[in-house]
Amino acid sequence: MTLAISRSERIRRSGRLSLLGVLGLGLVAVSATAQEQDEQANQPADPPAPVTAEQEATDAPPTDPAASPERTTGLMDITVIGSREQVRDLPGSGYFLETEDIRTQSYDDINRILRRVPGVYVREEDGYGLFPNISIRGTDSGRSAKLTIMEDGVLLAPAPYSAPAVYNNVSSGRMSGIEVLKGSSQVQYGPHVTGGVLNYIATPIPTERTGYLKTLYGTNNDIRVHGYFGDVIDTEHYGTFSFLLEGYFRGTDGFKTIDTTPDFRDGDQTGFTNVEPMLKIAWEPPTDIYHRFEAKVGYTDRNADETYLGLSTEDFRRDPFRRYSASRFDNIEAEAWRTHVRHYMEPTENLDFTSTIYYNQFQRNWYKLADLENVELDNNTTTGMSLSAALAGAEGGQGLEALKGQRRTQFDVRANNREYYSWGAETVGRHRFDTEGADHELTFGLRYHYDQVRRFQHEDRYQQEANGTISDVTEGAPGSQAHRRQETDALAFFVQDEIDFGRLTLTPGARFEHLWQEYRDYNSGDSGTGTLALLGGGMGATYDLDEQWQLFGGVHRGFSPPGPRAAIRGGLDEETSIASELGLRYETPNQAFRGEVAGFYTRFDDLIAIGFVGTGTPLGDPENVGKVDSYGAELSFEYDPGIDYNWGFKNPWHAAVTYTRAELASDATSDDAGSMFAGGRKGNRVPYIPEWTIGFGTGVETDQWGIFLNAFWVDEMFTTASNTRQQEDVDGNPDARFGTTDSHIVVDLAAHYNLTENAKLLGGVHNIFNEEYIASRHPHGPRPGQERFLYLGMEVNF
Repeated sequence: MTLAISRSERIRRSGRLSLLGVLGLGLVAVSATAQEQDEQANQPADPPAPVTAEQEATDAPPTDPAASPERTTGLMDITVIGSREQVRDLPGSGYFLETEDIRTQSYDDINRILRRVPGVYVREEDGYGLFPNISIRGTDSGRSAKLTIMEDGVLLAPAPYSAPAVYNNVSSGRMSGIEVLKGSSQVQYGPHVTGGVLNYIATPIPTERTGYLKTLYGTNNDIRVHGYFGDVIDTEHYGTFSFLLEGYFRGTDGFKTIDTTPDFRDGDQTGFTNVEPMLKIAWEPPTDIYHRFEAKVGYTDRNADETYLGLSTEDFRRDPFRRYSASRFDNIEAEAWRTHVRHYMEPTENLDFTSTIYYNQFQRNWYKLADLENVELDNNTTTGMSLSAALAGAEGGQGLEALKGQRRTQFDVRANNREYYSWGAETVGRHRFDTEGADHELTFGLRYHYDQVRRFQHEDRYQQEANGTISDVTEGAPGSQAHRRQETDALAFFVQDEIDFGRLTLTPGARFEHLWQEYRDYNSGDSGTGTLALLGGGMGATYDLDEQWQLFGGVHRGFSPPGPRAAIRGGLDEETSIASELGLRYETPNQAFRGEVAGFYTRFDDLIAIGFVGTGTPLGDPENVGKVDSYGAELSFEYDPGIDYNWGFKNPWHAAVTYTRAELASDATSDDAGSMFAGGRKGNRVPYIPEWTIGFGTGVETDQWGIFLNAFWVDEMFTTASNTRQQEDVDGNPDARFGTTDSHIVVDLAAHYNLTENAKLLGGVHNIFNEEYIASRHPHGPRPGQERFLYLGMEVNF
């Protein structure tokens, strides 16, 4: 059997399927001849590779070996890597987080989970990871808009083209794995290929009857319940059916306290509830050609008493977990549906197709404090001011007094009501063939995608008296603050060829996208249409020095499109990048040690930064800010001497170290004094990209118990491109968004005790030393990470 075929078997059995493309390519399947099918039916299967205990729990034998010796009933979810071992097959950097990486510490915060991945930077906002701000290798981190984010290979952002800001992040705690791609290995995925790829792997349909239940109770009445049940049903004439039914719930009172007033006493309610059920079903018909059909429906219902308002720096140092009374009306309600139908087929041994039709819907209304109006000053005049100015002491601190409920004023509270829709169809094909001296795996895909965002916003005005009570409310007319629609039709195509010469593997690839954009403002009557053509691609390579050591590297051109309104009305250009990397991987034969070191350099042109509430630009408008250079080095390793020396217990160690220098390569072009990039000069640091990050962990696990420690350290970061430490914008006006965050180290501890083979008690502490630090100064003023959190729970497999 050739190398290309053995790779196909390894990929298919692990569930690794490449992504991207659209309907239609599956027609090539009919080209399989009867002779080829007969040869496949009579050819014996390769002997199975050795499997681990974890794989034995998820892999099942073929449903009907006599009918199809190579058929397996198992995971067919789309993954972009497949497993930790398959990272070595990538033509660029990547990282695979397994189920135990998420569950060991009972993490439900994507920020904490990603601390383990080098080259990834997170900016905390709410302390729970509800609204992540993720950057990879120096991209703008705002709302993770520069990443291609997926769940089971389907685009996850509300409107990936028209409005990619991620307001509907899924619960990380229910995932079975998380994949991160960087460098040239991301060519297959879009539309944002200047940053990287983040793929959530939801719980797969099991290969045998499987049940799981985890319950947890923690500080601040934090309750979590995660359970699923799945089974496989074999029929004599209709093939194999399988399903998974899953539910995930989390509710908490929150770790902050709102100042009370004479008419408000419920200050402890700063938390959220989150409900996420999911159903997956699959069918493998008894046909000569292998087919698998899968359907998925996922739902999210979230209600969070979350705010954009931070604190003044002085109040933060006294009590970082305080909230001012002016934020007591802030709340976000969100509802999301994620659905897809997928078909996988293998017409021949060396050809397969995966086709997916998907539909996503997301609706949210974030009702939150926007501005102060008619603040009554001591000189008997009134004035309005932004929240960030008030927090920084504008008007001698009288605006801050208004936020605390100590001065007469009016609040503008905005109902940011938005609806998002996206749907599409895609097909990806893989063809394995040989040429003289090389084996090929040609992957190609086509996708049609449509998405839309519609804003229908208004503002209510609250009259506050000098003692903090609300005496009057004036409701705004629905749609009066913003009533507009943006939509995008996109056609994407990629092709990539993995050419294996033996030790050397070259992977050239290209990606093309054509966008038709439209926006309409129903209040002003303004509208417009436009098109964009985007081209990216490059070359990745690996070279096996021996069975343990591997060199890898590559160069690729990436792009990130602006939204319709920004492109048509604002004249924004697409962001482009030229990225290069060079690295070295090492793995011992017994897999006790696995490590990687890489250097990277990326030049961004026309970097797109999303707008921020409270700036002088129209709310939410992005901007091109110029050129950026980002370069650095990444080091990561995992080692278990318990495995290496056969100690009879496990002693895992892991570390991830990242050095990054992300700086402006030209003066920022922003002309808004309140912009995050205002005043940026060539050589200044990019906001929220730390110079150093270090993640570290170790543990001891026996057959009866286990204890694990995780720690991460983050360097301080400038919060604006002006790189000032003063709370002033570039015109010298008070603004609490300007300045720095705090460098900090956070330590988490977890332990478990096995009651039986299938049940265990668990407990732990997040942020053991109750580290208090400014994690962010956006959206408005200093914000903390989560305080010390203790929990106890139980986990049962059945």
